Amino acid sequence: MTAETDLWEGFEALDPQDITGPTWDEPVPIKARPALPPFPVHTLPAWLGNMVSGVAEETQTPVDLAGCLALAVLATAAGGRAKVCVRGQWREPVNLYTAIALDPGNRKSAVFDLMVRPLLAAEKTLIDLSGPVRAEAETTIRLAKSAADKAAQKAAGADPGEKDALTAEAVGLAQAVDEMSVPAVPQLVADDVTPENVGTLLVEQGGRISCLSAEGELFDIIAGRYTGKPNMGMFLKGHAGDMIRVNRQGREAQHIDAPAVTVGLAIQPEVLDSLSRIDGADGRGLLARFLYSKPLSLVGSRNLTPALLEEQTAATYTRQLAGLTLALAGWTDPAILTLSPEADAVILAYQKVTESRLGKDGSFAPIVKWASKRDGAVARIAGLLHLATHPEDGWHRPIDAATLAAATELGDYFTAHALDVFDAMSADPAHDAAYTVLTHLQTAATGIFSKRDLFRALPRSEFPAIADLDPALALLEEHGWIRQQPPPPRTGRGGRPPSPRYETHPRTTRSA
Repeated sequence: MTAETDLWEGFEALDPQDITGPTWDEPVPIKARPALPPFPVHTLPAWLGNMVSGVAEETQTPVDLAGCLALAVLATAAGGRAKVCVRGQWREPVNLYTAIALDPGNRKSAVFDLMVRPLLAAEKTLIDLSGPVRAEAETTIRLAKSAADKAAQKAAGADPGEKDALTAEAVGLAQAVDEMSVPAVPQLVADDVTPENVGTLLVEQGGRISCLSAEGELFDIIAGRYTGKPNMGMFLKGHAGDMIRVNRQGREAQHIDAPAVTVGLAIQPEVLDSLSRIDGADGRGLLARFLYSKPLSLVGSRNLTPALLEEQTAATYTRQLAGLTLALAGWTDPAILTLSPEADAVILAYQKVTESRLGKDGSFAPIVKWASKRDGAVARIAGLLHLATHPEDGWHRPIDAATLAAATELGDYFTAHALDVFDAMSADPAHDAAYTVLTHLQTAATGIFSKRDLFRALPRSEFPAIADLDPALALLEEHGWIRQQPPPPRTGRGGRPPSPRYETHPRTTRSA
């Protein structure tokens, strides 16, 4: 018989009424997080929705991953090349910031490859098409520089009577050379870039660039991995389309009047929880610019022989995406997408719902900064869905009511996920662990338990060490669901101390 057993032998024989403490107060509920809606694939045009569903099936990943990435890919193709005119001077660019949270082992890289590879193929086509243009520019500059050098030499050896005129001619030719440039090699997508790199790319790429990654390193960079301090200004302005001044080494500062940065990331859930700790990320509005998704992982329930992505589906996706990308690539002034009267009525009704929930007692109060951008995000999504529906001539058509309604459904999807993300950011980190413990106590109808026995009954994946129970037990005790019993007197016979014992509130047999 162990020392602990001996200590508790007589104690456990007592009637619970003799050992329970004072009357229980009403416990504070510890609720499970609400189930989040799945990505509404039916809101996408058929060629895009079929690709999203096919990729999700083959990779056995939540449809949310391919769905959110599809929106980011569309925003890459059209970002900086179109704006949605909602009403009056309210115009929304069509670039987006998306962040999907999934644990490792969810085949994020495979999904990224299938969804992004056709975009990179379109980028290669743009590079090939730009080859002759760049070659012509290089030749023109070389000839102009040769002419300027010859003019300078001629002016240097000229007679005094001709020197001034020849010098002026040489200066003019030299200035013309300085104003010439070779167009940059087209680039749609960048990865693992610093804010400074983003600024340079925006200058080179006509004011737009996209950061797509199956990792969340961009947040580390924004938080100051290379500089030691947060640097988010480029991403704040790149989302809003506010003018950016870029200083490039060896050149005069350049201004980008309407920058359009797109971000599409797949990150681990704990990265979302750490975002709020980036100095200024919340106060300056960086967190409010992202469309979040927290789908349930399929790991452990995946079909090991799924249907493979159909070649025709992939080919149609590649063709349509390339067509949209190439059609808009040459635009210098963005296409203005207007709303039909019916579509305007849809978004106005949506605005009224948003506004009614923004007050301090409204359901959007916990995410007021994010929700204040909700209607603009819906307008951006509507523009992307419209262009995806009419990739050849969408800029000549108004956005219709059905497309706007589909965008509002996506807006509701992202709202539900944003509420959960921001709640998790502000919640006690022990909340989920406490709910797991409470659920076990309810299921087992446990009246009195020891910490050691509880640890043995819970999954090691959630509680690797017995000390991992401490925050959950402390929160349950704080909320009135359990209370620790006083330890029995020590006998002085040595041995390890008995495991702490707790009694549970009588309501543990009911829902928390």
